[in-house]
Amino acid sequence: MIPFLDLKTINAQYRDELAQACARVIDSGWYVQGTEVKEFEQEFAAYCGTKHCIGVANGLDALILTLRAWKELGKLKEGDEVIVPANTYIASILAITENRLVPVLVEPNMATYNICPINVEAAVTEKTRAILPVHLYGQMADMPAILDVAKRHNLLVLEDSAQAHGASINGIKAGNWGHASGFSFYPGKNLGALGDAGAVTTNDDELASTLRALSNYGSHKKYENLYQGVNSRLDEIQAAMLRVKLRYLDIETQHRREIATTYTMGIGNLSIMLPIRQDSVIQDLAHHAFHLYVIRTKEREALQKYLADEGIQTLIHYPVAPHKQCAYKLLNEKSFPITESLQHEVLSLPISGSQSIENTQSVIDALNRWCR
Repeated sequence: MIPFLDLKTINAQYRDELAQACARVIDSGWYVQGTEVKEFEQEFAAYCGTKHCIGVANGLDALILTLRAWKELGKLKEGDEVIVPANTYIASILAITENRLVPVLVEPNMATYNICPINVEAAVTEKTRAILPVHLYGQMADMPAILDVAKRHNLLVLEDSAQAHGASINGIKAGNWGHASGFSFYPGKNLGALGDAGAVTTNDDELASTLRALSNYGSHKKYENLYQGVNSRLDEIQAAMLRVKLRYLDIETQHRREIATTYTMGIGNLSIMLPIRQDSVIQDLAHHAFHLYVIRTKEREALQKYLADEGIQTLIHYPVAPHKQCAYKLLNEKSFPITESLQHEVLSLPISGSQSIENTQSVIDALNRWCR
């Protein structure tokens, strides 16, 4: 069996360092809002190139709390519209509706599967106050074009960087383009904790201060509460784990790029559409973090079954678009043809920072043998 993602093997590479970091926390006697969190926040902010990193409990909270902070600061109010990709994981939209804001879904660019700036521009109304671009699969959305739209219409930009740790455009990393960015450190992410964890990055001092209070019961000082906040804090153990793994993130990302190159140059089955063209793979590698390597085919179910029979595990990201979920019945009748075609055609191949080139070649060989 070639697993889709072997977390045990990934973390085994750093087992001794992870164990030492865990012991360091245990021996410190300080388990919430201690040294490990402060150090990780500084290190991850430096990695992204931002002034601030605020650790929170998970990636969804990172998005929810940023929008909430903007409401507290008077930059958003209930009923305001937030433009968001139709082709995304539901968390991007949950963050909007949790704040009683209105999600305005727009179609992706078919070449990248990311939000299309032209469609963003067309969706702007007098009620639009923010854009929430998602860097899907590890490839950044067209942030220069999106920021141009945002600047002309005076809109806030909140990056969803949950899948894009280390991705960049023109040398500027994900998390350092918008007014703020939400990150997830779920175990399966490129930079994954050993449990749930998340963070917000920003260069805005006032936003950072508000987020720190909101995520800590609305308080900067114990028993003095400025806001009706929540408890959403990155804990010391997970921060310690992330500090270890952050040191190896660029190495793992480079290995992911090598796997992606091998897939792209090796898959010759014309029934399969690749996420990047063979003639542009080197250019695309310059900024793609390859959280996922997503192919497309009209015969997805047949291909997935064939690969499973060959001992190759695959997943679908995502089989049901947010506007087709029961959670959003009011959106069910809306039509987003590109997004809906993708939900029936995409298939994610195994890729990770520890996957061998031999296993990658086995996947390629199986794909090239497949007949529709």
